Amino acid sequence: MRVSRLDGIPGFTIDRVAAAAGDDPETLRMENLDTDLSPPAAAMEATRAAIGQDEANSWLPFTGRDDLKEAVAAYIERRGGPRYDGRREIVITSGEGDAMLDALFCLTDPGDEVILTDPTYAGMLNRVRLVGAVPRLAGLVVVDGAWRLDLAALRAAATDRTRVVFVNNASFPTGWVASDAEWEEIAALCRERDLRLLYWGGFEGVLYDGRAVRHPASLAGMRDRTITIGAPSFEQRMIAWRVGWVVAPGDLVNDVSRVQIYNGLVPSGFAQVGTRVALQARDDGLAEANVEWQRRRDETLRQLVGLPVVRPAGAWSLLLDVASLGLDCADVSTRLLEHHVAATPMRGWGGEVADRHVRFVFSNEPVERLALLGDRVRAALAAAGRTT
Repeated sequence: MRVSRLDGIPGFTIDRVAAAAGDDPETLRMENLDTDLSPPAAAMEATRAAIGQDEANSWLPFTGRDDLKEAVAAYIERRGGPRYDGRREIVITSGEGDAMLDALFCLTDPGDEVILTDPTYAGMLNRVRLVGAVPRLAGLVVVDGAWRLDLAALRAAATDRTRVVFVNNASFPTGWVASDAEWEEIAALCRERDLRLLYWGGFEGVLYDGRAVRHPASLAGMRDRTITIGAPSFEQRMIAWRVGWVVAPGDLVNDVSRVQIYNGLVPSGFAQVGTRVALQARDDGLAEANVEWQRRRDETLRQLVGLPVVRPAGAWSLLLDVASLGLDCADVSTRLLEHHVAATPMRGWGGEVADRHVRFVFSNEPVERLALLGDRVRAALAAAGRTT
């Protein structure tokens, strides 16, 4: 008998696209959040050295190494966030996914509602469902060629059952970066309705065109309302380290600690050592990486000029609105594979806004290969059009 917990939770389309792409070297791999830019050299060296240490091959401490917790706290403060007590307000997790689930278990009961954007990361949306909470969507809209949060829809999404606003910024998959006015409206809603802000800051420093980091916990009255999820996966390019953290202010840390112990238990000690070194580095390579990712974004936009795409302000991907061309996102993804482009349909990554789009991740292909994209996409769209 199948349990009802999984009703409404679809499979992850990314792995199906990746499997279909296979190992064909001709295919542009734009389906998954990978990058070929290297992690910080000091972090790799520290990880290798720690593998041979007995203390780095242990179950303890269950809530993470204190030196890493303090490094996370200092990292947030350097970026303009509030000061946290690392040992008493931070839990180290086995990646950002565990961190999201840990936090949601501690912030919601079954039937409670959580506001997310449409589109949003499918891993956020479906973890809300896994804990038994109910997603409520506030759409992102295109204004003057940029993604913006529909503030009226944000207000309309809140009900008496709402407990959490769950956002990521820079946002994946759209590349939306919240403006000061949008952050103020989110914070105002949280204060007025006594809500928590669950903030995934994985891409908060992956910003383009001179934008600056803005940490929402620094807003008035938001330090103790904001639960921050982070990881070195994107900014430090340390995807396979599978380390994350939850900043759980005040007594909430005790709840998050209990959930993490029975959920992810503990990440590897040597990965924690490498993460600490990356966070403490004077230069983790992020500025140079952002320059290169922005070059790749700009080439992708150049290749897709004239098509309905929105310029991302941050993160690693952008969306093509295939519905505006009279096409279906899943069919276009299939046609793109036939033309050696792996790209993911966004059905299941929100609601009616997400369903319109196909996503292109530009972080894992050099500019020289991205120069092949435009002709292939147009050929795929023409093929898809012939079937409708």
